[in-house]
Amino acid sequence: MSGNSFGVLFRVTTFGESHGKALGAVVEGCPPGLTLSEEYIQKEVDKRRSKEFIGQTPRKEKDRVEILSGVFEGYTTGTPIGIVVYNTDVKSSAYQNLKEVFRPGHADFTYHMKYGGFRDYRGGGRSSGRETVVRVAAGAIAKRVLEEYGISVVAYTIALGGVVAEKRDLEFIYQNHLYCPDEEAYLRMCQKIEEAVKEGDSLGGVVEVLARGVPAGLGEPVFDKLEADLAKGLMSIGAVKGVEVGTGFKAAQLKGSENNDPISSKGFLKNDAGGILGGISSGQDIVLRVAVKPIPSIRKSQKTINLQKEEVDLIIEGRHDVSAIPRIVPVVEAMVRMVLADHLLRQLAYLAFQQRLRFPNFWG
Repeated sequence: MSGNSFGVLFRVTTFGESHGKALGAVVEGCPPGLTLSEEYIQKEVDKRRSKEFIGQTPRKEKDRVEILSGVFEGYTTGTPIGIVVYNTDVKSSAYQNLKEVFRPGHADFTYHMKYGGFRDYRGGGRSSGRETVVRVAAGAIAKRVLEEYGISVVAYTIALGGVVAEKRDLEFIYQNHLYCPDEEAYLRMCQKIEEAVKEGDSLGGVVEVLARGVPAGLGEPVFDKLEADLAKGLMSIGAVKGVEVGTGFKAAQLKGSENNDPISSKGFLKNDAGGILGGISSGQDIVLRVAVKPIPSIRKSQKTINLQKEEVDLIIEGRHDVSAIPRIVPVVEAMVRMVLADHLLRQLAYLAFQQRLRFPNFWG
């Protein structure tokens, strides 16, 4: 199975399955001399853990992060950083009836076709959202790299079940379990979740990402444009079905005079481009949005087929979230951090070659 590594200079490889012994990641390219601890990584991983809220899976994994290599006496050494998270709350019996059935909306059918019928049906195996736990751990290391250059990334829920957040109160994000920046919208989102639980259904939504402090110049035209790599990283998350940069699809409805961001002697006058022009960061805030599909594992009866191509009605058992939101929010942050860390290191290589040890500040 190829395609398990991501990035060029800051490169992450993940391994493991939902109901396997453990999941892990190997992070290459992290510079030496950065302070790093299991506690620092754990803080990010804990944001993804299931909480005691209605609509979240009762599977209670400890998600304890162990650093296996690449850190000595509290500092990164520049060698590959190995991370492992052991699965401790696995109940595979609930998936026995899915051994020969393709779940609608899941990767069961496509994995079966790609790998000639060999697949781990327990919890979705490698295609499970469980795989993202080590992405968040790797993203914490990327966060540590970005901190050295004053770059921050925050993601938050702006839509869930048709409820849209109008406000962007970033201080409220960590005051509620949905990471929503709008208190009124948060309360209505909670009502939608309760309704979905009663109906045995699931919900989709939208997550917005804000990256601040990104210097101008990150991105590699033509095929490694910054937004192209960001889109690839975000689309690699199983539940994500769409990515927008800046105004996104709304730009198709605008005139050039409306969509272009005017420039003054002090900088850009607006940011419809979302902080990226020509595939290169402009120095403005990078603004992205991702569309998150509803969780396909629902308690409602669904039509499907089995391995014998017989039509069957399926009711999925097991422990599942009603929505990938909010647990996908730290995963989104992690993927954006990985991309920015990778392109930051690539740009620093350019600057070192030019014997310029800091980013140029065009605006003085």
